[in-house]
Amino acid sequence: MEETETETEIEEGKDAIWCRETVPQVMKLVCSSLPLTLSQTDLISLLLVSPWLNRTLLSSQPLWQSLSFRESNNAGNRLIAALSLPRYRHVKKIDLEFARDVEDSHLILIKQKCFESLQCLESLNLNGCQKISDTGIEAITSCCPQLKIFSIYWNVRVTDTGLKQTVQNCKYIVDLNISGCKNISDRGLQCVAENYPELVSLNLTRCIKITDDGLKQLLHKCLSLQSLNLYALSSFTDEAYKKICLLEHLKFLDLCGAQNLSDEGLSYISKSKNLASLNLTWCVRVTDKGVISIAQNCTSLEFLSLFGITGVTDKCLEELSKSCSDKITTLDVNGCIGIKRRSREELLRLFPNLKCFKVHS
Repeated sequence: MEETETETEIEEGKDAIWCRETVPQVMKLVCSSLPLTLSQTDLISLLLVSPWLNRTLLSSQPLWQSLSFRESNNAGNRLIAALSLPRYRHVKKIDLEFARDVEDSHLILIKQKCFESLQCLESLNLNGCQKISDTGIEAITSCCPQLKIFSIYWNVRVTDTGLKQTVQNCKYIVDLNISGCKNISDRGLQCVAENYPELVSLNLTRCIKITDDGLKQLLHKCLSLQSLNLYALSSFTDEAYKKICLLEHLKFLDLCGAQNLSDEGLSYISKSKNLASLNLTWCVRVTDKGVISIAQNCTSLEFLSLFGITGVTDKCLEELSKSCSDKITTLDVNGCIGIKRRSREELLRLFPNLKCFKVHS
């Protein structure tokens, strides 16, 4: 009987050592990959497994550098509660995309109560948080001096004032998404141009108050741009489009709906020789001449949409095949009635690596 009890004690001791020492050691080894595979809910659940595991997880700072309340209810209060916890004192990424119940008052409270927790924040996503105004933007950005990526897509309450405050508070932004912020004008864009010469990515989709003057000023000063999205902005003219040639590092350009873009403007754009993705959907003034200039100069092109352009013919595709046949993987020529040989089989003969034949539905 005593021998059995001793064996039991030994086994229990082994279990205790396994839980106290082995499990935490293993967790330390895999902690660096956990943020990629585990949700916040899963991480919180793991904290409750054992005291040893709890201590191990809390000691791994990279696990607590990201907070996401994406599409969540009561997100404003939940964010404040999370940032009040010691484990989120060095958070680097916050995602509130389409989160509900996030208002200016929450962001003001964060500034008052959690200011120190955001000093290392590098990425902030407020996409679709439509109850936030310039007041909230000023409050939250004043806490984030290290911010590099900022996205406020689809917010019509944010104006030039909010953008100016962002620029004043956050000196290191390289990726800015103000898509759908319809109250931002040339004045706001001027702040961006004058303060972010190292800007790499900018999304101006549907920022309808921006004119040629605002865009030109930006293109003269933000020469590091690699990605520029001008989707659904039909008022720009060649006067502005020609300045895109200043962007030597440009790889992604979306000009969908650029109704005033001509072949001459496109020939200037073709001087951005590193272009890999170009969306010319509904650029109705473009003809073979413009596309051929792209074909001859932008030999790294992988993505091209000519959707809805009636002025292009098989001639431009033949020219494209001479320089980009082995690189283009996405090509949309639907609605291009001047292109006669546009069946899947015929396109594959010109571009054997094509994987996607339709960008727009």
